[in-house]
Amino acid sequence: MPSLTYQLIMQAMITRQQVLCMYGGFARAICPIILGHTAGRERVLAFQFAGGASSGLEAGGQWKCFDVADMSEVELRQGRWHAGRSHRQPQYCVAEVELDVNPDSPYDPTRSITTPRSRKPRR
Repeated sequence: MPSLTYQLIMQAMITRQQVLCMYGGFARAICPIILGHTAGRERVLAFQFAGGASSGLEAGGQWKCFDVADMSEVELRQGRWHAGRSHRQPQYCVAEVELDVNPDSPYDPTRSITTPRSRKPRR
């Protein structure tokens, strides 16, 4: 059974909402991109676009890997979706991918985010 935080992150991904949380002693604002498990631990690869980090945060944001169990004060909010610049390196944060916001995910997620198809007008 997934944790409540894991379920919230999944909801954020499906509805394209930002996630605010505390992690490692810093307030963070992230957009979760890949969610799943590594060695039995719930993990999320996200683009952090605001807040702090022990190593600082690059201007414009950067990719971060989070252990879901270590996230606290998690809440969702509406706002611009941030996914960083295109990158070509594979991710190693999430070994067993359950959900990936990328519709062309190369990680074979076990769930997909379905978007409503546009309907053609009737004549």
